[in-house]
Amino acid sequence: MTSAETVTAFVTLFVVVDPIGLAPLFIALTRGMTARARLKVGLRALIIAAILLTLFGLFGDKLLEGIGISMPAFRIAGGVLLFLTALDMLFERRTERREGQSAEPHTDDPSVFPLATPLIAGPGAMATMILLAGAPGSDTVHLVFVHLVMLAVLACVLAMFLIATPLERLLGRTGTMVVTRLLGMLLAALAVQFILDGLRGSGLLGPFFGR
Repeated sequence: MTSAETVTAFVTLFVVVDPIGLAPLFIALTRGMTARARLKVGLRALIIAAILLTLFGLFGDKLLEGIGISMPAFRIAGGVLLFLTALDMLFERRTERREGQSAEPHTDDPSVFPLATPLIAGPGAMATMILLAGAPGSDTVHLVFVHLVMLAVLACVLAMFLIATPLERLLGRTGTMVVTRLLGMLLAALAVQFILDGLRGSGLLGPFFGR
């Protein structure tokens, strides 16, 4: 894998995963948690995302084919689940649940869903891993470099997660609530985009819109 190919792979995955955009979402999804609990959630999400992206880099195309799931169907399912999370953020249901728990430990853990998947290891990132790993002429060394690039992108995500607590303190409760509502709307739009991409990939969007 040449240096140019390595840079291209990193930029592609970085844009798809979008570590910068994940930081405010991480704040919104872990609001009310202590810095220690937030770090645990972030690390758990990154470990799960790394495992998922590794599996898709190595066996992704065969895995989906083996269980009869197409990538468009995967995108639609991820979009629907993400839309439900966006509704919780928009109507402050997550905050109400947390405040009702008071001194009890947090049971609403967003590390697996929606952080690990579909926000970090979403359909786009999984598809990108499949494409990068399956490039023409790829060999074992190429696969190793692709996965090292993936880990470098996840390290960028961790760096953004680490500044989440200071950023939340800077915003304050009111600022965080405003950001949560705004990001809930953006997350809903992202979810709809996932669904549209899935419909377009399956060929259903064309007939519905007369194309």
